[in-house]
Amino acid sequence: MDIEQKQVEHIDHFVKQASNQKGSALASVITEATSHPSLFAFSEILSVPTVLQLNGTEHCVYLELLRMFAHGTWSEYKSVASRLPQLVPDQVLKLKQLTVLTLAETNKILPYEVLMQELDVSNVRELEDFLINECMYMGIVRGKLDQLRRCFEVQFAAGRDLRPGQLGNMIQTLSNWLATSDNLLVSIQEKIKWADTKSELDKKHHKDVEERVEEVKKSLTLKADIDFRGHEEIYSESGGVMDYEEDRGRPKRRRHPIG
Repeated sequence: MDIEQKQVEHIDHFVKQASNQKGSALASVITEATSHPSLFAFSEILSVPTVLQLNGTEHCVYLELLRMFAHGTWSEYKSVASRLPQLVPDQVLKLKQLTVLTLAETNKILPYEVLMQELDVSNVRELEDFLINECMYMGIVRGKLDQLRRCFEVQFAAGRDLRPGQLGNMIQTLSNWLATSDNLLVSIQEKIKWADTKSELDKKHHKDVEERVEEVKKSLTLKADIDFRGHEEIYSESGGVMDYEEDRGRPKRRRHPIG
């Protein structure tokens, strides 16, 4: 089963759980969801009415925590950790995985120094183990570890939940891409039309050349036939055809009557 299908199943499970809970029980559901090793999308859970109703209650910090897992990074959590619930180890791991996805959204070459700073990793060996075992093995990213250049080359990264206000930018980006694609399609169609026209002209030219060759062949054949008939007439008018015989070492002409 691929990661996308797993996500759908886990999301459906937690949405149902959150829809049927309130208060501290709902806080436990949020903690479980943000600790789950195979769940990396939270916007659907955030949109559940009972979850939104946590706002302004004594459990509102769990709503903020869920938003952090939907859109935030490990460094962002640390900056506001004093007013959010303390994370369990599974949540720390999850938020660091999500941080890698966020970094991969904007840059496909991630320097080791940036990753170590963002993930609170002290050495390259620990960083590479994290990227291999906790990211690539989990299927959320694919890439190449370049030890010589000290960077991670991202080939694929799973998408995160859209941040507030990000939808408009994404729509604009897609609109620009669509316009560029339309222009490219028109250009390709024009080139195809030009190629088709040139092909037809080439075919016509080839046909014209073949017709001219045939005309020349016919003309040469006709000329050769006329010349041959002319020679026959000359021989007929002279009353015979020439033959030769040897006489004293020299050719001697004699005539044979025709008819």
